[in-house]
Amino acid sequence: MLSGNPFVDLSSLIPPAAMQAYLILMAVLVFVGTVLDMLHKGSARYFFENAEKARQQARRQLGGGERFGIAIKTVANEVLTSGEFHNPRRRVSHLFTMYGFLVFVVSTVVLIFCYPTEVEAGIWPALWHLGALALCFGAGWFWFFIRVDVSAEGVKWYNFNGRGDLFIVGLVGTAVFALLWSITRGAGAPNAVFLVLFVAASTVLFGSVYWSKFAHMFFKPAAAYQKRCTRADGSRENLPDDYDPADPAVQSRYPDIPTYMGTSPPNMGRGFSAERPSHY
Repeated sequence: MLSGNPFVDLSSLIPPAAMQAYLILMAVLVFVGTVLDMLHKGSARYFFENAEKARQQARRQLGGGERFGIAIKTVANEVLTSGEFHNPRRRVSHLFTMYGFLVFVVSTVVLIFCYPTEVEAGIWPALWHLGALALCFGAGWFWFFIRVDVSAEGVKWYNFNGRGDLFIVGLVGTAVFALLWSITRGAGAPNAVFLVLFVAASTVLFGSVYWSKFAHMFFKPAAAYQKRCTRADGSRENLPDDYDPADPAVQSRYPDIPTYMGTSPPNMGRGFSAERPSHY
C-alpha cells in the first residue's frame, strides 16, 4: 500500500489537469486567505509598528551579520525544532504534525504534477503515506490527549469550538480520509465516500484560512525573529526566555510590552493569547 501511487486510479476518472487545477486553486485560497487575515487582524501593521518602536528604543544597532545569525537561530529553534514549546508532549505532537503536513503536501504536489498516471513514482508514494500517518499521529495526539488535558485547554475531545478548531479538524480529516481512501484502493475496492471526504476536508483546511489558525504559521517565524532582535538590541532590556508577558509583575516593570508580544497580534481569536510556558 505504501508503495502505490494513490492518484493513478483517480486519473482514469478525473483528468490530471483538473487535479492540478484544484491544487492551484487551494494555493490561491491560502494566499488570499492569509492576506485577508493579515488585513483584518492587523498582523502586518502590528509587526511593522512594533519593529519601528523597537528600533527607536534600541540601545545599539544590529549589524547585518548579527541579524543573519539571529535568523539562523530562529529557523533552527522556533521553525525546525519548535523549541518555543516547553511541554515535551506538545512539542513532539507539533513536530509530527508540522513535518507530516509538509511531507504530505509536497508529495501530493509532486505526484499530481509529475506522476499523475504512473504506477511507479519513486519514493513519493511512500512519502505521501508516511506524511499522512505522521499528520494523523501528531494532530490526533493533540486533539484527543493534549487538548483535553486540564493543564492545557481542558476541552472535551468531542467539543468543536467553531472557527478556532477549523485548522486542526481540517488537518485530521484530510490525513485520515486520505489514508482510508488509499487503503480501500489498495485492497481493490476504492471507496468513493472516503475520496469525497478527503477532498472536502482538504478544501475546508485550505479554504478556511481567513477564519482558522492556518495563517498563524506564516506570522509565527517573523514574530519569533523580531522577538530575538529586540532582545539583542536592548529594546526589551533582555527579558528572560521564559518570561510571561501576561504576568502582572512583568507588565508593571515593562508597561510598553503588550501581552501578545512574541506570540500573536491582538484579536487573533481563541487560542492566540500569550504563551503559557508551563503548559505549552
